[in-house]
Formats: sequence, C-alpha cells, structure tokens
Amino acid sequence: MAVVSGSVRLQRCVVSPAGRHSASLIFLHGSGDSGQGLRKWIKQVLNQDLTFQHIKIIYPTAPARPYTPMKGGISNVWFDRFKISNDCPEHLESIDVMCQVLTDLINDEVKSGIKKNRILIGGFSMGGCMAMHVAYRNHQDVAGVFALSSFLNKTSAVYQALQKRDGALPELFQCHGTADELVLHSWGEETNSTLQSLGVSTKFHSFPGLFHELSTGELEKLKAWVLAKLPGEMEKPKE
Repeated sequence: MAVVSGSVRLQRCVVSPAGRHSASLIFLHGSGDSGQGLRKWIKQVLNQDLTFQHIKIIYPTAPARPYTPMKGGISNVWFDRFKISNDCPEHLESIDVMCQVLTDLINDEVKSGIKKNRILIGGFSMGGCMAMHVAYRNHQDVAGVFALSSFLNKTSAVYQALQKRDGALPELFQCHGTADELVLHSWGEETNSTLQSLGVSTKFHSFPGLFHELSTGELEKLKAWVLAKLPGEMEKPKE
C-alpha cells in the first residue's frame, strides 16, 4: 500500500457558521472513525449539531492505512502506533507525515482570510494526540488546543519540542473519564502535568464514571471554552 504523502487532501465534513465566518475549529476523530462519524456522534450526544454563530467547524477524515494495534488491518487513523500505551516509542514517521497534511488544512483556512490566532485544533482520543503534535511542534500560534480522552507517550516528540521553545504557547483544554479503560485517566493527567511543567497553560476536567466516550457535560464545557478562546467579533469596529 502506498505511504500517505504530504500532498494528500483530506476529506472534510464542514459545519458552516450561522453568521459571518471569523474563526475556525478543526476537530479530529479517534482511530477507526471518520469526520462524518464524529459529527454524527456529537449530534447524538447533544441532540443537535455542534454549531456556532461565527465559527466554522471542520471534521477531516484520516486516510486509511495499516494499523499495528489491529495486526496491520486497514483503518482510518492519523498515525500508526506500536501499541496503545504511554510507555513505548512514538511512530514518528507517520505522525510527521500527518502533521504536514494537517498543516495544509490550517493553511487553507489562513488563505481564506482566517488569522492563525483564530483557529483552534483538537480531537477525541488519537485525534487529541494528533492535535497536540500539530500545534505544539508546528503551530504554536494557534488559539488553543483541546484533547478529549487523549494522551502523549512519556518520551513524546511534543515534550522535546517544547523544551527548546520559549514564548507564549496555546492553552490546552483536556477532558477525561475516570472509568476509561482504553486510555487510562492517569495517562491524561500525566500528559497534562508534563505539558504544564514545560510552560503550557492547561485546563483538566475529570468526569467520574465516564468510559472512553463523549458526554454532554464534556461537550458543553468544550463549547464554553471554544467561545472564550474565539469570541465573536461584533464588538470590533468595522475596518
């Protein structure tokens, strides 16, 4: 199977803002899902689409590739993993390729007139991990990063990149269920405290009894955080 190259243009499911588009939110799905699938899941949890007056939401779909935790089976995943654990090396080659592909998506938004500091990137599970790589290694000028039920490996390239950087970094918003058996709550906490020690301002919300899933409470908190990071521009004078 051909290796995914940086020239790939991701399939995108887009929810347009109700009013004038002045900010963008890139929401990355978990392993084996799709942009359309994530949008549907959020709609089921909230009983309505996640929408904003001024923010466009982009749900891209990861290209299909062999995935080692599935014994090399083909899956829509952002990158490969040797195993689902925080205690093994990252599959950096596949992560780096996808960082470039997602950079193209961010650049498309910038070309359409959205400033970088009016773009948020985040995701669920593997999508949150991918978002942290993209933002903290390549795009430290985005408005913020969110990671739901996500983690970084103990020796992550994200940590190495942040050790060499100074200056302001995008804030991280994290949510994690205490009953998550796939991505342990302690892995999320450790990711949060390590990033905090490297200068990232973080918010971490634990959800008692929540498994590896989305919840209404989590999405409502996320929505409030998004609006705090990307307020409407009505108060700004017209140019």
